[in-house]
Amino acid sequence: MRRRRFRPIPVRMLVPNFITLLAICAGLTAIRLSTEGRMELAVAAIVFAAVLDGLDGRVARMIKGQSKFGAELDSLADFVNFGVAPGLILYFWQLHDLSNVGWIAAMIFAISGGLRLARFNATMNDPNKPAFAANFFTGVPAPAGAIAVLLPIYLSFLGIPQPPAVLTAFYTLLIAILMVSRLPVFSGKAVGMRVQPELVLPVFVSVVFFIALLISYPWVVLSFGSIIFLLTLPIGWKSYRDQDLKAAVQETFPDAPSSAGAASPSAEAGSPTIPVRQRKPDNRLSRPH
Repeated sequence: MRRRRFRPIPVRMLVPNFITLLAICAGLTAIRLSTEGRMELAVAAIVFAAVLDGLDGRVARMIKGQSKFGAELDSLADFVNFGVAPGLILYFWQLHDLSNVGWIAAMIFAISGGLRLARFNATMNDPNKPAFAANFFTGVPAPAGAIAVLLPIYLSFLGIPQPPAVLTAFYTLLIAILMVSRLPVFSGKAVGMRVQPELVLPVFVSVVFFIALLISYPWVVLSFGSIIFLLTLPIGWKSYRDQDLKAAVQETFPDAPSSAGAASPSAEAGSPTIPVRQRKPDNRLSRPH
């Protein structure tokens, strides 16, 4: 029998997977550092894993290195880095004071991260989703939830006294609920990947300035970033609701103009308008849909 020969795999297909594997190493290292009591390095490893998670997908799209294997590996990495690792860090940091109750809170957060990722993979290609829904996540994304749930640790690094362990457990459960909820969260995918020529230098300066702030004052930047993210969640919900209502109105009345002041093509071209005989109202428009 002849052995089956597989085609060579291009290097561009492997580069995103290498980045994902590096992110998994960062997450596992964060767990080890937390068991050793080196919490600052453990939290820094989670932040580094979040940065790598934001890079691997973009790099894969830029070099056309997407693959089903890479998507599955990325989901596994997100569960380890943003579900298991933050839960264990919180447990070794303070939740162990509550014994079994603290362990249950850590487990619920880790399981919520896994459920959040499973739902994302199952509904990613849902044909029934409206077009504007592509700009929103359903529930808080796992990386954002992992960064936000560590907020009590950031504040403790700034010299603020630790909150009671019960309050930390309730906060952990709150972030877990937000991750598995149906809350629409703005994804930022609508932001274009191209930059205008006159904005190239300001963008470079802004990125360098942010990186310098993150390196110089990491806990201040992460604390304010987490608080601002949580406070802006209602804005994403309101934006989704407004677009949903607008889409429902257009579906009910498809002949209605998209904007109140829109002019007809004939008026824009300067052609004379022809009066149209007014028709009687049609009662069929009032039927339920």
